[in-house]
Amino acid sequence: MTTDTYISNSPFGAPIAVTRGDAVAPLVVLLHGRGSRETEIMMLADALPPELSYAAVRAPIAEGPGFAWFANRGIGRPVPDSLRAAMDWFNAWLDEIAPPGRPVVLVGFSGGAAFAGGLVLDNPERFAGAAILYGALPFDAAVPTASARLTGVPVFVAQGEHDHVIPRELLDRTWRYLTEESGAPTVARRDPVGHAMAPGALAGLAGWLAERADYLARHGFPGREPARWPTFSEGLPDRDGPRPRVTVTIPQQQISDNSPPELQEKLFARLSALVGVETGQSAISVPGARGFMLTQAPTTGPAQAFLVPRAREFAHLHPGHDGSLHVALPVGLAADVIRHGWAVAHPLAGIRLTPGMVLVYGPRDERELGVVTVIVSTSHAWATGEFAPAAA
Repeated sequence: MTTDTYISNSPFGAPIAVTRGDAVAPLVVLLHGRGSRETEIMMLADALPPELSYAAVRAPIAEGPGFAWFANRGIGRPVPDSLRAAMDWFNAWLDEIAPPGRPVVLVGFSGGAAFAGGLVLDNPERFAGAAILYGALPFDAAVPTASARLTGVPVFVAQGEHDHVIPRELLDRTWRYLTEESGAPTVARRDPVGHAMAPGALAGLAGWLAERADYLARHGFPGREPARWPTFSEGLPDRDGPRPRVTVTIPQQQISDNSPPELQEKLFARLSALVGVETGQSAISVPGARGFMLTQAPTTGPAQAFLVPRAREFAHLHPGHDGSLHVALPVGLAADVIRHGWAVAHPLAGIRLTPGMVLVYGPRDERELGVVTVIVSTSHAWATGEFAPAAA
């Protein structure tokens, strides 16, 4: 472990960081909690994958025996101007240690979780992932929290069921946003602990980091292309009503507002008729899930156009009690279906599975049947090589 000081023109002065690892491996930046310091959170690296590089930065504001990232209006509620100044200061340091092209994953605890959330919401394309540990996102602090803002950015979130430090309302709001609206592929867990790292959460974080690093090594760190559909000349319409409830665990399932069985069968018939498609038990989903495979197609698109490349499975329809679908889409179109209320990200997209994998809600009426058919048909066109997403 070495200690490095970086030159800065910020009123905060030069950042102080401890680092471990080389300058080539993906960088994990550890962000400590309020009143703590960089040397304390750096100890987490002992339990995390050794093949990654680590840096822990000292927050810029003196706070008791330690330091803080921003001034607070209350616990978990940053002062917007203070948060903005700290993020600009941090980003200047980050650009020195990790030039564009080197993947960066943020891991923040408590106040550091809020700071990590602010950074990734402010500039999602800069980061290859973020872990939000026992803290809340900085809502109402002048950073964007729109639907689908974090599509393509894997997130790991851990909370304590008995946490009495961070307001429960903020923890719940963070959980809902990340697992439903944000577009982030989110691995989420709540453990029977207070405001402290659960052993299972630490092990889960280590596994998540290792799998994300392996995915990046094999597939690179692509950006998000614009959402340009080959159909929907006026753009994808909005889905009516609130989002259905979907499990945050694997297998991912829709558990409310489900599609009527007759519409599921109509959808299955339409998708089965697509060119080159054969159907059968999904190679990846639960028993009874019907997969759509390109076993007869003469050409295929990229590997990321498939849920299971070896089986050439680009989508599957879940059993009747569920009625939703898993579909592979380009990341830009995945963001669009989430933004308009038709889908939610799969927790393992960009971890083990294609980064644009989404759960598309089952259709409730004929209008929705038409829209869902077109969404899955676009996945089919990408898988057959007949459609390519627009360049960023």
